[in-house]
Amino acid sequence: MRKQPSSVKRLLLAVLFLSMGLLLLSGCGNKSESETASGALKLTTTIGMINDVAREIGGEHVEVTGLMGPGVDPHLYKASQGDIKKLEDADLILYSGLHLEGKMTEMFEKMSKSKRVVAVTKNIPEEKLREADGAHDPHVWFDVSLWMNAAETIRDTLIEADPTNKAAYQSNAEAYLANLKELDDYARAQIDTIPKEGRVMVTAHDAFGYFGAAYDIEVVGLQGISTASEYGSKDVIALRDMLVERKIKAVFVESSVPKKSIEAVIEGAKSNGHDVVIGGELFSDAMGKEGTIEGTYIGMVRHNVDTIVNALK
Repeated sequence: MRKQPSSVKRLLLAVLFLSMGLLLLSGCGNKSESETASGALKLTTTIGMINDVAREIGGEHVEVTGLMGPGVDPHLYKASQGDIKKLEDADLILYSGLHLEGKMTEMFEKMSKSKRVVAVTKNIPEEKLREADGAHDPHVWFDVSLWMNAAETIRDTLIEADPTNKAAYQSNAEAYLANLKELDDYARAQIDTIPKEGRVMVTAHDAFGYFGAAYDIEVVGLQGISTASEYGSKDVIALRDMLVERKIKAVFVESSVPKKSIEAVIEGAKSNGHDVVIGGELFSDAMGKEGTIEGTYIGMVRHNVDTIVNALK
C-alpha cells in the first residue's frame, strides 16, 4: 500500500503550487501590460497641421490622436463624446489658439486646471499677428516662418512633459525646422514668378491673409476670417464687380468650405460678360487625406503654392 503524505507535506505542496500559479498569473499580467502600454506620451491635437508637426518632432516617443480630419472646418467644429474621451485620456493637449477652435476654447481652459493644455501659437509675438474682423487672425500656418515658431513651442512643450527624451525631440525638431525653412524659401520664390499685376487670389473666406503678407500676393476673401460669419448678396456683388473690373481670370475653392459661395460669384461675373474659372482647390483650415502628400503640412503648403502659381501665372 502506498504511503500517504503527511499533513505537513500536503500543506507544503499546496503552498508550492499556489506560489507557482501566482507567478504564472503575474507573468501573464506583465506581458499583457507591456503589449498595451507603449510608454509613449499620449497627445491629443485639434487640427491636422498640429497633429503632423507633433508626430514629426515627437517621433517614436509620442502617440498622437487628432480630432479634426480632412475637410473639417475648425471654426464650426463641435466636440463629440468620443472627442472628450480622447481629450481626457491624453497626457498632453495641443490646440491652435487665437479662437480658431471656437467654443472648444472654453473647454480647453477648464481642462488646463487638471492637465497640460497648450496653445501652439502662444509664443508668436503679438506684433506679427494679423488683425481682422476685430480679432487676431488664427490662420498663422500660412506664413511658414510663423509656423516655425509654433513648431518650436511644440518641441519645448514635449521636452517639458517628457524630459527623458529631450535629445530626440531636439534632434527631430532641428531637422524639421530646416525643412520648414526650405519650404518658406520655395513659396517665396514660386509666388515671385507670377507677374505683379496678376498676383490676386480670390478665395471663399479670408484664410490666406498671412500667406499674402508673407509672399507678396493680394488676397481677397468672400467671407471673414471665420466661416461662422455670414456673407450676403452685397458681398457677392462687391466681389463680382471686382473680378469684372480687374479682369481676374481665376478664383479658388477650399477643401473645408462649401463651393456654393464662390460659384455664386462666378455666375455673377459671367452674367456681366466676364468668364472666371476655378483655379483649383486649396487646403485652408484642414489638410488632405492621411497617407497623401497633401496630408502633411509641408505637402499641403506646396500643393497650395503650386496650384496658385499654375492658375495665375
